[in-house]
Amino acid sequence: MKKLFKEFFKGIGSENPTFRLVLGLCPTLAVSTSVINGFGMGIAATFVLLGSNIIISLVRKSIPDQIRIPCFIVIIATFVTIVELAMKAYAPELSKALGIFVPLIVVNCIVLGRAEAFACREGVFASMLDALGMGTGFTLALLLISAIRELLGNGTLLGFLILKSFDPVLYLVLAPGALLVIGLLIGGINFLSSKRRSA
Repeated sequence: MKKLFKEFFKGIGSENPTFRLVLGLCPTLAVSTSVINGFGMGIAATFVLLGSNIIISLVRKSIPDQIRIPCFIVIIATFVTIVELAMKAYAPELSKALGIFVPLIVVNCIVLGRAEAFACREGVFASMLDALGMGTGFTLALLLISAIRELLGNGTLLGFLILKSFDPVLYLVLAPGALLVIGLLIGGINFLSSKRRSA
């Protein structure tokens, strides 16, 4: 049981997709301009991760090695289509804001990487925990990056004006600003990790 819960927490900490494995940076750069967008993308990616990991784990022994990757992509694409249609029906503004980056979850290296590295080798429950951990880690990373960029770049948080007498750093709303924020956060996390290891 301890091993199984370790599979969940590794996605939040030691194998965080954004800060440790540095995966999925394309949607991270594009959608992390606001907390709402970051949360929406995180939930969408988590749903796709969870659904595809469960199905791949269930059918892994039936898939021939020669067509493994195409089968994974078809399974992932099915869950991406579900997310995209649900978002268009129930959250059209969010769907419009996220744009092409929702369909691009199909080729997101986090989702395909977990299918290849974990779900096709492990049981359903372990694969489910792995997906939830990776999805939670990705969502938390997006929320942190989005909060910094929205607060310092627009002076708002969740659309509400927070910093009234503050000149926004408009650079942070642009893609290079996202790279700067991510780089500083990764550097800070690595610094704290090395301090903790040496203590």
